[in-house]
Amino acid sequence: MHLGLKGKRVLVTASTRGIGFAIAKLFGLEGAHVCISSRSEENVRNALLKLRQLGVDACGIPADLTRRVDVERLVEQAVEVLGGLDILVYNTGGPKPGKFMDVELDDWEYAVRLLLLSAVWVTRFSLSHLLRGRDPAIVYVASVAIREPIPDLVLSNTVRISLAGLVRSLARELGPKGVRVNAVLPGLTRTERVLEIARRRAEASGKSLEEVLAEMAKDIPLGRMAEPEEVARVVVFLASPAASFVNGAVVPVDGGLLRSVF
Repeated sequence: MHLGLKGKRVLVTASTRGIGFAIAKLFGLEGAHVCISSRSEENVRNALLKLRQLGVDACGIPADLTRRVDVERLVEQAVEVLGGLDILVYNTGGPKPGKFMDVELDDWEYAVRLLLLSAVWVTRFSLSHLLRGRDPAIVYVASVAIREPIPDLVLSNTVRISLAGLVRSLARELGPKGVRVNAVLPGLTRTERVLEIARRRAEASGKSLEEVLAEMAKDIPLGRMAEPEEVARVVVFLASPAASFVNGAVVPVDGGLLRSVF
């Protein structure tokens, strides 16, 4: 299928590792001009080196998504380098894990900045540029926690669900203006963070890494966790003109893990 992404100008937040990096890489391989970001300047440099070795046309800007001034600067600089903006992909890391009584009030405030306000800020600052873009689209990368709470992740379970409301609201508000808005809900994905968690469990239990990974994925009907590229393919499709009539969708990419009908 021809996705029609050649020459598109794309900003992907939190995109130097894991799912975010896979998304940026796939856009680039489809011929898009990509801008990546991370709060770490070193991570930006390393990711840009990898992308350019693949022939991807990419720029990178360090920015802390929990600081509004950083987000505003990120959008301004990305638009300046790219010459405009056609696609925004919002991705971010996860907040502190734990049950309700394990996390402090400061952790709640940080989670709101990380998982909600950062999405609001980057959307607000990007919107005027997207409205001048070609077949503009926004895709938010969230989590299956929007549909079903994940044990010991009360912050993510509570705050991420607000993105579903944002997607459905913006789809109706921006659809008449030609901007499509969708979201992807990754399930358990084989990222560096997940692998590090698995390594710690393996060391503590005396089991092999692959045994621990299999245990973590035991409830997934497909029998394994996702690779970042498998999530990226869905994101890139939703952002592309090939998905021209998909608007307001919230799509799980979880191997069938969710048990809910809707």
